[in-house]
Amino acid sequence: MGIETSDDAGVYRLTPEIALIQTVDFFTPIVNDPYDFGRVAAANALSDVYAMGGKPLTCMNIVCFPVKDMDKLIFRSILEGGLDIVHKAEALMVGGHSVEDPELKYGLSVTGIVHPERFLTNAGARPGDVLVLTKPLGTGILATALKGRMLDDRTTAIVTEIMATLNKDAAEAMQEVGAHACTDITGFGLLGHGLEMAKGSKVCIRFYAGNVPVIPEAKTFASMGLIPAGSHLNERFCAKHLDVGHGIDSLLLNILADAQTSGGLLISVAKEKGDELVKKLRDRTTPAAHIVGEVLDGPAGVIQIR
Repeated sequence: MGIETSDDAGVYRLTPEIALIQTVDFFTPIVNDPYDFGRVAAANALSDVYAMGGKPLTCMNIVCFPVKDMDKLIFRSILEGGLDIVHKAEALMVGGHSVEDPELKYGLSVTGIVHPERFLTNAGARPGDVLVLTKPLGTGILATALKGRMLDDRTTAIVTEIMATLNKDAAEAMQEVGAHACTDITGFGLLGHGLEMAKGSKVCIRFYAGNVPVIPEAKTFASMGLIPAGSHLNERFCAKHLDVGHGIDSLLLNILADAQTSGGLLISVAKEKGDELVKKLRDRTTPAAHIVGEVLDGPAGVIQIR
């Protein structure tokens, strides 16, 4: 599996029983606390392995740091946050690379493993499946509010913990029930990543807007017009592939297109296994466990919002 279907990671077969999963991700600070930034960035990078149904094994730091202008204790704290999340993933930090850069950036290169016949892609959704989401939307909106110093400490803590939560438990649950397809919801938003799944699987995806979990405070800030530029880009990119039902508020479309950081998994699973998956997710206390839509036979490559 390479770049053909815009999947979350590359998969390379080593033996009849083992395939490597490889991915890399890094970005500028999304939260103010350096330790939390490290946690969020690490969880985000590891998520790509979980989305493919794999187990992360080794990680390598990628750091860009303004060493002449910033306290090195900040650098240390970022790495500590990342390392703690890597340990929670039961993986190993084996090295990395740093460069001097005027703009701070951090992330990971991650290598995992999966059985060559059991990895998941975004191209396996089948008509009749239901779609399950494992984290609420709204982190892009709230990160924008945080940058504008408009977010209180309580909401900051809530959104930080959501972003720093690994998708490990969600990945284990979907493997136990035998999911058909998966992708993690990050920078393209639910609409963008849903569209990739619809195109890759040659199906129509229908989202039920009222079922999509949203961080409550995100609705408040969205109504104030605090929508990230990336979210507007997502909505414009998806526009010609959308079939929006009567009564769907434009504000809700903004949220469905919200560019997420370290978002949840969007899992396509047989309808008869949907409730079982939701129960397993709730038993593991994932940030969300909602059936948010279904997979239809056609028209292919279309997202319906109802």
